[in-house]
Amino acid sequence: MKKYVLFAAHRRCLAGAALSLVALLPAFSFAQAAWPSKALRIVVPYAPGGANDILARVVAEKLAPALGQSVLVENKPGAGAAVGTEFVVRSAPDGYTLLMAASGPIVFNPALVSKLAYNPITDLAPISLTGTFPMILAVNDASPVKSFTELVALSKSNADKTNYSYPSASFQLVMELVKAKSGLKALNVPYQGSAPSINALLTQEVQMTLIDSGPIAALVKSGKLRALAVTSEHRLGSYSQVPTLKEQGIDLAVNFWSGLLAPAGTPAPIIKRLQEEVARIMALPDVAERMAKLDIRPVGGTSADFAKTIAAEIPLWKQVAKDNNIKAE
Repeated sequence: MKKYVLFAAHRRCLAGAALSLVALLPAFSFAQAAWPSKALRIVVPYAPGGANDILARVVAEKLAPALGQSVLVENKPGAGAAVGTEFVVRSAPDGYTLLMAASGPIVFNPALVSKLAYNPITDLAPISLTGTFPMILAVNDASPVKSFTELVALSKSNADKTNYSYPSASFQLVMELVKAKSGLKALNVPYQGSAPSINALLTQEVQMTLIDSGPIAALVKSGKLRALAVTSEHRLGSYSQVPTLKEQGIDLAVNFWSGLLAPAGTPAPIIKRLQEEVARIMALPDVAERMAKLDIRPVGGTSADFAKTIAAEIPLWKQVAKDNNIKAE
């Protein structure tokens, strides 16, 4: 009899607990459905003005009316974009703090920094790539070479006198991969930022530079610099006369990219909603037109595709860094 009473009491307790959980379900659903109930912020781990910052502001502008809340852009530069990235990693995973990150802090920093304070695979949830942008390999207009093939040939005959400038270790990683794939011979000469790196080419301190298209567009147009190759899969609209590496027999296409991420643990429905909105935004005709002027290809892909990109590129750049003993400056 006692056993029956205990069993019955146990069943009543379980039933009561189940009813309590059921009662809480509408509250959980309501909380989820209520997102967003306040302003969102997109953290940019760079200073204002660059391609990553521009993409963040375009997304914020279009995302706000769709969500019915303000979307603010907050720049937190420093330590190779690690400062802003760490800030988002440590933020609550509630869908209100997002990260617009370029390749640097997500796939290059793990290759360049031995003790990184965050893990881009486990500490962040990819939402969507927003855009990709290639690099340009350029020489001074006074250079005798007219093509990348000629540059490779000349470098092989003058290996000890050929060098290249670059603005950060990320560009060095890409250039060393280009060298490995093409046979190009050139010593690396680091500079702090795009302007000094380009100026070194203008003054012929170096024979070539690898840079993103924006900072040298006017110099190429004016004839002071000559673009020999773009690293993208296809030619760029504003550099339509410049062939890709693949067109010149080099089996390589590589781009920098920007993408939207959230702290790990952000609810899946929020990630899904944001991904759908980013895909919609990057497909808008006015956004595509604006991006074309900046030589950025809009993406807006799935979260799974973005995750695959990250997972594939981290080991690639780690190997390049190891092979060439490259570390963050």
